[in-house]
Amino acid sequence: MNRTTCLVFPLLFLLVTPSYSQTIYFPEKGHWEERNPVEMQMNADKIQEAISFAEQSESEADKNLKIAHYQSGFGREPFGFPVGPLKDRGEATGLIIYKGYIIGKWGDPERVDLTFSVAKSILSAVVGLAVDQGLIDSEKDLVYPYMAPIIPYDPQLAFRNKADHLTQEDVFELFETEHNRKITWEHLLRQTSDWEGTLWGKPDWADRPQNNSSEWLDRKRNDPGTVYKYNDTRVNVLALAALNVWRRPLPIVLREQIMDKIGASPTWRWTGYENSFIVLDGQVVQSVSGGSHWGGGMFINAYDQARFGYLTLHKGKWKNEQLISSDWISKSRTPTAVQTGYGFMNYFLNTDRKEIPAAPESAFFHIGAGTNMIYVDEQNDLVIVARWIKNSEKARLVELILDALPE
Repeated sequence: MNRTTCLVFPLLFLLVTPSYSQTIYFPEKGHWEERNPVEMQMNADKIQEAISFAEQSESEADKNLKIAHYQSGFGREPFGFPVGPLKDRGEATGLIIYKGYIIGKWGDPERVDLTFSVAKSILSAVVGLAVDQGLIDSEKDLVYPYMAPIIPYDPQLAFRNKADHLTQEDVFELFETEHNRKITWEHLLRQTSDWEGTLWGKPDWADRPQNNSSEWLDRKRNDPGTVYKYNDTRVNVLALAALNVWRRPLPIVLREQIMDKIGASPTWRWTGYENSFIVLDGQVVQSVSGGSHWGGGMFINAYDQARFGYLTLHKGKWKNEQLISSDWISKSRTPTAVQTGYGFMNYFLNTDRKEIPAAPESAFFHIGAGTNMIYVDEQNDLVIVARWIKNSEKARLVELILDALPE
């Protein structure tokens, strides 16, 4: 091979091998390109059928979420009263994104609403960033060595006579008990920790209580990793633990390292409870909630939900920047041994195609009450945001959209 040929081959390689950003469309901030389904070789009639189905399948829960809370099982739990802000919800809303382009939408995608437990996926992403950046060596590490005493912020302390509270601690520890010292970050992420205690006035046993009420307070604890239990008190423990590792408000970490970089709007807000404030490095900081079980959580519009889902579709990469490591996304999508339909919170998996039979097993979904769903399907290059749809109808909606894809 002569010198001329050697120079030509690299040049040809550069010409025919486009970069990641050239081959995959990523929306710019403030604009997401829309295309007609026909232009994308999709069945437009079936897309419209799916949209009509979503609109007709709107949740029947009251749009006043305070009323809806008390009409649900959440409001009838011990200590079930909200301690964070709630906001009246909008109508059934959604987006269908195929190969990066919006090919269908309904409702009001710009409306900012609570997204309930989709906030858990956002929380786990922030924990993933801490692992990626070495603030946490490994998700398999025990949590307690990372924790300092937590100083709650109580504006009434200045008016309290401490002589009357000599036996009362001024700080609290999240992992001081023998059981809690066995808990790893992964146990919290997979909801298998069985953490014991009370946080922000919500005892662990009071969230979705089970079995005999006489056993709620003193039952034998399960070894961490052996039993799955969906529990928002323990999710909030993870949020507070992550705050102590970052030593910065988690919404600021999220904005700087993820949301601004994916072009999210300035309208989302991530909040905690009226009583979830601590003093950290001389600053009063709110610890956020990982859902809206007791109010608070993530207020966000459908476009920003879709951007987050699109980021996870692309394994944490946006354009040419790896925002969250692909390794973390892979771990998030790995089934939990004792609950194979669940990965890291809040990645619901389609293991054995149980949740959505029409979808590939590799599909996953970020889901919160409402129902709020971000369906992510790498095999079909598809993201679906569906808000305020009956939970029983989400699988049918996905089936209708999949049926409209090119054969």
